Amino acid sequence: MSRVSAEEVTGQQHQPVSLVRVLKDPDREPDKRPLDFAIIRRLIGYMQPHATKRNWLITCVLLRCVQLPLVAWSIGAVINGPISRGAPLWQLAAAGMAVLLLGLWTQVTFHFRYRLALELGEAVIHDLRNEVFAHLQAMPMSYFNRTKIGRVISRVTSDCEAMRIGVQDVLFVSMVGAGQMLVASLFMLYYDVVLFLVIVAMAPVLWGINLMFRSRLSLAYRQMQESFSRVTGTIAESVAGIRVTQGFAREKKNAQLFQDLVTDHAEFNMFAAKTSGAFVPLLELNSQVFVAALLLLGGYRALSPSVQMPIGDLIQFFFLANIFFSPIQILGNQYNQALTAMAGAERVFALLDSPPTWSDSPNAVALPRLEGRVEFQDVQFAYEPERPVLHDISFRVEPGQTVALVGETGSGKSSMMNLLARFYLPQQGRILLDGYDIRDITADSLTDQLAIVLQNNFLFTGTVLDNIRISRPDAPESDIHQTLAQLDCADLVNGLPKGLQTEVGERGGKLSLGQRQLICFARALLADPRLLILDEATSAVDTITEARLQHALQRLLAGRTSFVVAHRLSTIRNADLVLVLDNGRIIQRGSHRELIAQPGRYAELCQAFDGV
Repeated sequence: MSRVSAEEVTGQQHQPVSLVRVLKDPDREPDKRPLDFAIIRRLIGYMQPHATKRNWLITCVLLRCVQLPLVAWSIGAVINGPISRGAPLWQLAAAGMAVLLLGLWTQVTFHFRYRLALELGEAVIHDLRNEVFAHLQAMPMSYFNRTKIGRVISRVTSDCEAMRIGVQDVLFVSMVGAGQMLVASLFMLYYDVVLFLVIVAMAPVLWGINLMFRSRLSLAYRQMQESFSRVTGTIAESVAGIRVTQGFAREKKNAQLFQDLVTDHAEFNMFAAKTSGAFVPLLELNSQVFVAALLLLGGYRALSPSVQMPIGDLIQFFFLANIFFSPIQILGNQYNQALTAMAGAERVFALLDSPPTWSDSPNAVALPRLEGRVEFQDVQFAYEPERPVLHDISFRVEPGQTVALVGETGSGKSSMMNLLARFYLPQQGRILLDGYDIRDITADSLTDQLAIVLQNNFLFTGTVLDNIRISRPDAPESDIHQTLAQLDCADLVNGLPKGLQTEVGERGGKLSLGQRQLICFARALLADPRLLILDEATSAVDTITEARLQHALQRLLAGRTSFVVAHRLSTIRNADLVLVLDNGRIIQRGSHRELIAQPGRYAELCQAFDGV
């Protein structure tokens, strides 16, 4: 594995490394974007609900723009006035008190400017994050299938955080800095036009140096972050996969890969340190050159009989010049942060502007209480237009019947269930529920009468009780106990350390696979659905537990139209209808008894089922 040296950091992107291979991310998103005033206006629009706070903040910003040059001017005025004239002590004391009160007023304003900016930034991002999350909840399943989970999370976390910095720091700090420079310029222009032209000539030089080094430092710091992320990610991966590592004797090889990562990270750190070490002294050198130029020219103008610039004016000019130049480095840093905020805002607004692939039609109606009649009519479906996964699917199911879907992996079983649950819509054909086209009904009225138990038994962080109640948040605990008793698994839940109050851990990690599946069954039964989908729902349950569940499942299925995707014969033999799929087509249909008695794909598949 080759490494990228720190000297090459500005010309080459470093490739992430895992303990297996070098990783490439062709979809890596840009860290920065040019300033876009349409995006800025839109972001400012999120301040409208907090107009009172925003207006007070703008007032504080305007005050700060005037106060900072005014403090510098007042100090020079005291030197140029009472001190240079040898005024009485009481006048000097009064002048000093006036400067002190002005400084105190400046700090009070700064306190509220800073506080209001933080509060406004938090308020805007609070609203924005809620809007992004609500929009994500409304996005169809196809969006999550084609979008990396890390990218989804970054919209709500890092991208919104970059926008927060743009609101509370970049926008208002830049306004203060620019206003401070403008007011200081007016003061300096009043005192001496020639010296002011020297300031104007020096400013672009300092700005250019600052911009050049900030750009290099920004890239270096980003590379440091990325390399550190690779280090921490590799540590997490190595701990999670320690059994594989030791099982295949990969300790030395992995240690070498990790050493390369740490070496790269150290080189990036050194490059950042060298760049910063050159930047700060160069700024100081230019400041000293500027001071020397002002001293020479200002001294000449003060001593020249033809000009006779007062010494006090020269002193005031120096104070004001310092106020003028002090924001330059800050503005350069704010500019880099603004570009980062632009990239985050562009991605967040692109998500908010992308409507769901489909939603309830304007004329959608709410489903009445379903009897459970389901019909597929010439349904065709593709996740990608050029690769159809279902072809001409047609069948009819009467209320209360159980349909088993059988076929090899990739034959289209789960795709059919995705269509029935309306996670997707078919490109052609119709799916009817009691005669209602699934396109013409509201999503809520369907989900209220539908329950799904998947192969991947997902549990949310919380208690067992919380996870069962997901299907009916208002269900009393007595109903939960009744549901568990009906499933004949109450003893398995009661045997947990705290019963229903047992914490399941992240993704249910504190429970066994069988216990997680039982909770998912209870969650589905508690919903009392008219349509039930079991997508390989007993795959994680051992044979003994499954035997206990069979009688309960019969009661669960009774009176409900059910679709069962399974690889176990015990969950198929009692189905009213078995559909055999191959490459997205139904190639056989009938009962288990009918299909097992005839040669064909079903008989062949049954040879691979457990129990045969």
